[in-house]
Amino acid sequence: MLKIHNSLAREKQEFVPIEPGRVRMYVCGMTVYDYCHLGHARVLVVFDMVVRWLRASGFQVTYVRNITDIDDKIIRRAAENGESIRALTDRFIGHMHEDATALGVEKPTHEPRATDYVDRMLEMIGRLERNGYAYLSGNRDVCYSVRKFAGYGRLSGKSLEDLRAGERVDVAEGKHDPLDFVLWKHAKEEEPAEVKWASPWGSGRPGWHIECSAMGCDLLGEHFDIHGGGQDLQFPHHENEIAQSEGASGGTFVNFWMHNGFVRVDDEKMSKSLGNFFTIRDVLGRYDAEVVRFFILRAHYRSPLNYSDSHLDDARQALSRLYTALKGWPAGGGVDWSEPHARRFREAMDDDFGTPEAMAVLFDLANELNRTRDGRIAVQLRGLGGVLGLLQRDPVEFLQSGAGGELAPEDIEARIAQRAAAKQARNFAEADRIRDELKAAGIVLEDSPAGTTWRRA
Repeated sequence: MLKIHNSLAREKQEFVPIEPGRVRMYVCGMTVYDYCHLGHARVLVVFDMVVRWLRASGFQVTYVRNITDIDDKIIRRAAENGESIRALTDRFIGHMHEDATALGVEKPTHEPRATDYVDRMLEMIGRLERNGYAYLSGNRDVCYSVRKFAGYGRLSGKSLEDLRAGERVDVAEGKHDPLDFVLWKHAKEEEPAEVKWASPWGSGRPGWHIECSAMGCDLLGEHFDIHGGGQDLQFPHHENEIAQSEGASGGTFVNFWMHNGFVRVDDEKMSKSLGNFFTIRDVLGRYDAEVVRFFILRAHYRSPLNYSDSHLDDARQALSRLYTALKGWPAGGGVDWSEPHARRFREAMDDDFGTPEAMAVLFDLANELNRTRDGRIAVQLRGLGGVLGLLQRDPVEFLQSGAGGELAPEDIEARIAQRAAAKQARNFAEADRIRDELKAAGIVLEDSPAGTTWRRA
């Protein structure tokens, strides 16, 4: 039985879907005004893993991952670039898709853009106003009255008094309470026409929180199974989603809330001001994309993930061990779930998506394969790896790949030929020199009766 750590309950709970055999899941996606960073990579890979395991467990999954294509940062960046908002967001959506594909992330069932759901947001805000939760503020924004929602704070574990402490009422905002948040932003004269929509409260645009409530409820229903995102979204974004959605519907919004842990760089918070901010493209310029995926999944999704070159180098070595074990074995075949390793793998994944223990099973299988050379074990290793989106490439191709490698394959093959000629001429000192030169360049030679092959260290 699958157990998921429910952020709302603060404990692992047995997962029972609302509809037998069917799971409906929503994950907060990207705000598209720049390249995706390492934190985005973790969200993409973690919830791709979740969907893959749910499907491997026999569930039919409807997976929604939204795109925020309208907000203050997007408006500012488009103005700085002198381009339309649509041109800016289209470009970075394209880059996001390229990054996701490189990381082995499968496409979600639906990928709604916020700007396509403004009518749905307006309808929800209208319901909130009729239900007494929304009001027109003094500066003509429509705001949510937090104190009128009895359950506010239960996801984050914060009381209204805790949240109120240290807050100062900004009279200019015209809010009834500093905790209230904006549902609809009144248009500013200087803003471009493409960010202004007509509404019963005047021209404007939606606030950030309302978009996920509207898109999730429209595509998955007002009550669905799982809502996920980064830990940084737990408060206030997800807290506000609950208040909006349940204030509008009068019923439960989501049964299970999942949050992945933060990404740190050399044990420090990733920050542009600290100079340790990395985009996915920065990392993929130096490391193979499957290595990055392996590195992310090697840690439990709720744990902090510490990025460093040494950790990526270690991930490369570890993944190479698995591919080395598979070298020479043909692809094909499915997982035998009755086999002991597969049972251990299932137990690990059913325990709140325990990828560290699931990875340990893969290494046990690799050791067994190296010892026995049993083709059935190779099938299990590749099949279980595939459940995590790993080990599906030709082993030689992976072992010889490597972003940023200084020596091209044809140069390596030429030096191997020179070494073979030196050995034929019994010039073993020259043969050893070539081997050492390649080793210093990160190329490991492997001799066998069939000849010499190579891999990147």
